[in-house]
Amino acid sequence: MNIITTTEALAALCDEAAGEPYVTLDTEFLRERTYYAKLCLVQMALPGKGPERAYLIDPLAEGLSLDPLLELMRNTDVVKVFHAARQDLEIFFIDGGVIPEPLFDTQIAAMVCGFGEQVGYETLVKKIAKAPLDKTSRFTDWSQRPLSEAQLRYALDDVTHLRQIYEHLKKDIEKSGRAAWVAEEMGVLTSPETYVTHPEDAWQKIRTRGQSGKFMALVKELARFREDYAQTRNVPRSRVYKDDALLELASTKPDSIEALGRSRLLLREARRGEIADGILEAVQQALNLGPKDWPRATTEDEPLQVNPALADLLRVLLKAKADSAGVAQRLIAPTSDLDQIAAGKRDVACLKGWRHEIFGADALRLCNGELALAAKGQQVRVIEI
Repeated sequence: MNIITTTEALAALCDEAAGEPYVTLDTEFLRERTYYAKLCLVQMALPGKGPERAYLIDPLAEGLSLDPLLELMRNTDVVKVFHAARQDLEIFFIDGGVIPEPLFDTQIAAMVCGFGEQVGYETLVKKIAKAPLDKTSRFTDWSQRPLSEAQLRYALDDVTHLRQIYEHLKKDIEKSGRAAWVAEEMGVLTSPETYVTHPEDAWQKIRTRGQSGKFMALVKELARFREDYAQTRNVPRSRVYKDDALLELASTKPDSIEALGRSRLLLREARRGEIADGILEAVQQALNLGPKDWPRATTEDEPLQVNPALADLLRVLLKAKADSAGVAQRLIAPTSDLDQIAAGKRDVACLKGWRHEIFGADALRLCNGELALAAKGQQVRVIEI
């Protein structure tokens, strides 16, 4: 097996890769005990067959610098191919300040090519590469050394078969003229904002229902403190306090260490020291805010007045259009988009661009009653699409 453990060997590999049209990549990492993923292994394969041009890069090897690899990620002459790339890209962005470009995500491409919703790598290996995939080492501690032969083979499989999958999907997309569809979908993956959580915005990911502005101010400050603490010390959010404990704190509004001690859901470590002080300060800051400074729900947070009959018809229309185009339904329109349309909204992604060509025009005709009308006991009138 080709295992890279020195900067010199990595630089030589990356120099060779710079002359290729593409490379396939994957990463193995740990995240259970940290806020940011700990990179433990990078797999890379150059065009070819078999394992001869596939390599394992050990970022934990003493003295190894990933700078040559990061430079390759910046090389716009080489396509970087991943499957389900989001977590891999986050590692490269957080650790190296780079987002690989140009990028090709085979999971996104597979949806465009009619392989279904969020298709897994194993499925593509079976359907395209016609090869078995040994997943016995899927759940493993990738930080341990030495890695076993089985672990190394498993890791290599994640990039060797990816070459054939990429070439197959690329040819299919070029034939269908849908390259722009794939590029648009990958725009989210190549945006740095995708990989940054600002502490002041962390509250927006907390699920609450119909709470007052004052309560939401407490949620916002508690979530801000937790996010900042977790990022600064590189510990998981749940190690600070979980969401249910956060909501309990927002409800009880503790004002002392003794009050914190009465919490049913707060971890013992959070009832004293820096976390406890941070909680009390966050609660006090929220309580000091006036109504004009309380968080306000965005229009996306407001309950939609969905026409259920129209929503059902839109789902039927979406399935028909997706089947006809040979593309995954979610790629055209997620359920949330359909609900927004059925609630009267028109500034929705699936009504724009290439999605409009497939689905949007007929969706608008449906909303205007040209395709069907079904509401409050009226006769349903359907005309052929």
